Amino acid sequence: MPVRMKDIAEALNVSVVTVSKAMRGHPDIGKETRERVLAYAKAQNYRPNLMARSLVTGRSSLVGLVVPDLIHPFFSEIAKSLSMALRRKNFFLVVASSNNDPQFEQAEINHMLEHRLDALVLATCQQGPEMLQGLSKEDLPLVLLDRSFPDFASNFVGADDFKVGEMATKHLIQAGRKRIAHIRGPENSVGRNRLEGYRETLKRHRIRVPESYVVGTYDSTDSRECGEKAMEQLISLRDRPNAVFCFNDALAMAAMVCAFKYHLRVPEDLAIIGCGNYHYNDALRIPLSSIDQRTEEIGTRTAKMIFSLLDANGPARPRRVILEPRLVARASS
Repeated sequence: MPVRMKDIAEALNVSVVTVSKAMRGHPDIGKETRERVLAYAKAQNYRPNLMARSLVTGRSSLVGLVVPDLIHPFFSEIAKSLSMALRRKNFFLVVASSNNDPQFEQAEINHMLEHRLDALVLATCQQGPEMLQGLSKEDLPLVLLDRSFPDFASNFVGADDFKVGEMATKHLIQAGRKRIAHIRGPENSVGRNRLEGYRETLKRHRIRVPESYVVGTYDSTDSRECGEKAMEQLISLRDRPNAVFCFNDALAMAAMVCAFKYHLRVPEDLAIIGCGNYHYNDALRIPLSSIDQRTEEIGTRTAKMIFSLLDANGPARPRRVILEPRLVARASS
């Protein structure tokens, strides 16, 4: 039978309230008593009943995170930093993947809400804000991550994706390239804003590129397949580009592999830049230039926003944190 707080209190001849406060590190409890309670609880393999505690405190200490893909380094790095930041205040992260399926995302969210979350963080794969409007009526903080909708006011943490496209394209221009293509991302706020940053930067520098220089291959969830297919499409053009800005690093690495297959030299024949600045970029045959979205900070700033929302008295105006990306230039460009 599991050990209860009551059992610990009786064994140590203290009250249940004392045991509870000692477990939570309450300042009312002296160091000696707290250490005695914790040592006995550990020896008895005591596990707190979080559901019972939530009924008393109104808090579950659980934060839900639903992302489109846990294999992608961007979301896994955010989950890691968010989890670490929450843990410093004894909150815990529950993570689920929607697999880029809007219906599956809805099912995962409904399942999480049944566990009395204190907050929900969502990198949505929905095409519109309708489902989110229903979520916003729930009595818990909702923070959108990375992706948002212009006609839906919400708490949000993410990078400036227009700036991502602008920064990558400007870097290629400064490297002397004028035939700059773009392997674009999905039809969401992130993909659209990076594309817009790319186009506006070319326009500002009076560089005209054909529409055939913008290719999108998100008919597959396999980044390697998408990147290679897009690169082959660009290589087949009569006036082949001499630089390419890729929506993310996974696509950029696939594009580079395809370039090597066609005996193109990187960066001499084709300069390549991605986005994400993953930790393995330096280990590639040709180290990949990238735009750093400050992924770790996205996670920590999301945690900070959650704590602020939980401490707020009543509804607050939606808060937005937009982080400035950084250029990390390497040998590929």
